[in-house]
Amino acid sequence: MSIEHPTPLWSPSPERIAGSRLNDYLQWLARERKLSFSSYDACWEWSVSHLEDFWESIWQYFDIRSSAPYTAVLNEHKMPGAAWFDGARLNFAEQVFRFHTDEAAADAPAIISRSELRGLSQLSWRELRSRITAVANTLRALGIGPGDRVVAYLPNIPETAIAFLACASIGAIWSSCSPDMGHASVLDRFRQIDPKLLLAVDGYRYGGRDFDRMDVVRTLREALPTLEHTVLLPYLNRNAALEDAMPWQALLDHPAARSQPMRFEQLPFDHPLWILYSSGTTGMPKPIVHGHGGALIENLKGHALQLDLGERDRFLWFSTTGWIMWNSQVMGLLVGATICIYDGNPGYPDLGTLWRFADEARLTFFGAGAAYFANCMKAGLEPAQIADLSPLRAVGVTGSPLSAEGYEWIYRHVKDDLLLAAISGGTDIAAAFVGACPILPVHAGEMQARGLGIAVYALDERGNKLQDAVGELVVTEPMPSMPLYFWNDAGNKRYLESYFDTYPGLWRHGDWLRITPRGGAIIYGRSDTTINRHGIRMGTAEIYRVVEDLPEVLDSLVVDLEYLGRESWMPLFVVLREGVTLDAALQQRIRERIRTELSARHVPNDICQVEQVPRTLTGKKMELPVKKLFLGMPVEQVANRDAMANPDSLDYYMALASQRDAGAAGA
Repeated sequence: MSIEHPTPLWSPSPERIAGSRLNDYLQWLARERKLSFSSYDACWEWSVSHLEDFWESIWQYFDIRSSAPYTAVLNEHKMPGAAWFDGARLNFAEQVFRFHTDEAAADAPAIISRSELRGLSQLSWRELRSRITAVANTLRALGIGPGDRVVAYLPNIPETAIAFLACASIGAIWSSCSPDMGHASVLDRFRQIDPKLLLAVDGYRYGGRDFDRMDVVRTLREALPTLEHTVLLPYLNRNAALEDAMPWQALLDHPAARSQPMRFEQLPFDHPLWILYSSGTTGMPKPIVHGHGGALIENLKGHALQLDLGERDRFLWFSTTGWIMWNSQVMGLLVGATICIYDGNPGYPDLGTLWRFADEARLTFFGAGAAYFANCMKAGLEPAQIADLSPLRAVGVTGSPLSAEGYEWIYRHVKDDLLLAAISGGTDIAAAFVGACPILPVHAGEMQARGLGIAVYALDERGNKLQDAVGELVVTEPMPSMPLYFWNDAGNKRYLESYFDTYPGLWRHGDWLRITPRGGAIIYGRSDTTINRHGIRMGTAEIYRVVEDLPEVLDSLVVDLEYLGRESWMPLFVVLREGVTLDAALQQRIRERIRTELSARHVPNDICQVEQVPRTLTGKKMELPVKKLFLGMPVEQVANRDAMANPDSLDYYMALASQRDAGAAGA
């Protein structure tokens, strides 16, 4: 497969390369380890072939503090089950306060925020530390300690970051969902982990509309029997109150709040930090447990060396609290960056909202999902004409593949001198597999490099490594930020099935990947049937539970056609009871059910009535074969009719796929 864009859109200047954190690290390696490399790719090769040496160098370069030393960097090269930095005791949150320690620097902004309900505000490093200390002390007084689960139903505002860091400082395990998620989707997640404390918001504003969530909060409380405490944050209505719930302000004003100075619980490297959720194609969402040490060391490396972030930066990655990029945003504090957060609809009152916020906050790094940039491009937006973006050094992109035209639009209409930091990773590893490199050129439609210390390759079905061809994204060596385990997963059954069933002993992520001859990477979309809408993943099983609960619907099938170079399309196929027709009213009910109980992002583009859902002889819905049909693969390559319970059912999907191909060709 040829390289489509041999001429780079941007190349870093010698001054920019020299001033990058990655260059500083390379100089450190030469000075401290007597290691020098002719290229970034040579350094990457060393980092994945000498894992222990590489990760120990990251520990030492960033001077990671631990109250007890590690006895070994890595116990053995196996997945899952690799144990990193055994013996070390540390705390993720402690790293946040290693910067801005003198009096003048303490008054610099740690968080700059704006929302549809609040104007522009700043929280200094001194104020951030004070509030985290108060919340942590109060949580301890309430009986919350290491290993207890604290769940949050909060928007992307400073209080959420404060609550998370307070939990991390005392060793409590954090888990969050965005308040735009319906109660069914939230309960599918929180019920699995038996939380002890719930932090919730009364409502929020999005797109100029107010959404009261008090009934949802009451439902959550009733359905989570392990809860001992509820804290309500009045956000939509400053007078909001909930019976038997503590108001947010009481966390700050509690008698215990100022009882002692900041104290960071010293924890093993693999003590759980948070539980995130990534949906597979069957069953409940996967409750993925990440550790303090893995999240810390991987994101120090990723944010500083790959994204080139540091104390000089003002860092936005637009996100909700239910997406891994919220976690990534907060982790900007690990390298001393000011995090800049916006809560609301990025398209309200128009698509210039975030760009104007970039001007207000004097952003140096502007990150968002690829769909946001695509929408700006389609709308003919001229960001550089409506906002002063002169401080901007980098634009970050993730969530789905960004087209080559999207890359070109950013350099033409945002700024011509910046690092376009396109990355791809996931909730599963709380990091990026492939992404940015501040010392390399940027080519249209291509991520610059594989991340240091991450042995990622494209593999064919037989497990052979591919070069310049599309294959499965596979990681062949352990990473410190790989999940510790799934919560309540007996024998690691779901964990093994999720990542290691296709290539035993190797991590298969579920993305189509191509490694280019120059060492770059192109992600083409999901290789499995997980729904990925605007970067938020959801299992098809979650959609089926909601849709098939309607009495009119007997069966359903959903596929997500997100593949680079093709139109994104998510159709829902429904089998209805005899005599029922898919009229406008029923379509609206289905859409509204998905919107309110799951997520507005996962409302299908089209709903189609079908006679049958294709199934295997064992009754499994044939989601992946149908998806491959719509991606243009011939039926004989995607399905064996002899292994189907209803082989004639494929005819409808074949005809629709041909119709769509003909329409695309004629467009």
